[in-house]
Amino acid sequence: MARIGFIGLGNMGLPMAQNLLKAGHQVEGVDLNPASVERLTASGGASVETAKIAASRADVVITMLPAGKHVREVYLGANGIVENANPGTLLIDCSTIDVETAREVAAAAEARGLLMLDAPVSGGVGGAAAGTLTFMVGGSAQAFTSAQPILDKMGKTIVHAGGAGNGQAAKICNNMILGISMIAVSEAFVLAEKLGLDHQKLFDIASKASGQCWSMTTYCPVPGPVPTSPANRDYQPGFTAAMMLKDLRLAQDAAKAAGAKTELGADAARIYSAYADSGEAERDFSGIIRFIRG
Repeated sequence: MARIGFIGLGNMGLPMAQNLLKAGHQVEGVDLNPASVERLTASGGASVETAKIAASRADVVITMLPAGKHVREVYLGANGIVENANPGTLLIDCSTIDVETAREVAAAAEARGLLMLDAPVSGGVGGAAAGTLTFMVGGSAQAFTSAQPILDKMGKTIVHAGGAGNGQAAKICNNMILGISMIAVSEAFVLAEKLGLDHQKLFDIASKASGQCWSMTTYCPVPGPVPTSPANRDYQPGFTAAMMLKDLRLAQDAAKAAGAKTELGADAARIYSAYADSGEAERDFSGIIRFIRG
């Protein structure tokens, strides 16, 4: 079993690390929040003071960090992972960040004889806890093969999307689809309300017809039709509006850099920005329906 340094024990990182412990791996955790580290140690893990120390003695280093600037600092800083990991160490960044940063970090890691993957996830906190995440993975075939037994303990679907940065590209494209489709489904339900069409009736029809999509059938934004959706618990988050807005902005940055036309993506980013600014940034992103209602 591997000795794993896990950097970033937040809402997603902690249950991912706990699943690695359940699989028999030795996990040493680093986080700015002492309570998160205490929860890891209570699950059988160990506490490490810095990413530098964790990297210097790990077979595998996994990171789950908020943004590209944090990834750059943790990997490329003077006391960072790239400078202090032993040659051959496998590095897996599960953060959702910009493609440019992912590729820059991968190049620096590979130059020092390290294996590097960008492997952002989909599935939310529930998927992290259940070990059913989807991993979208960018990097070399060798690194992917080495990482698959580790990723299998945290996820259900593991897809190699291509070279460095392609995992991030897949994630932001996927979440642009999700953000747009949730707005579309929410607008349809609001229109149905104004036309006197019952929520359940619309769901029964659209979920079996051409309007069917994940935002409708798995994460329905009105209470009732899908009992497990956040709409049934006052939109307490599985995936916050702030996180959706972050991903939509990453998609827009990537579109500008690539010269791609993404008008609906831009509209979705604008709508989610207004929703987050209304005080709902920490509400589930499906709560956008309340904003659409006005």
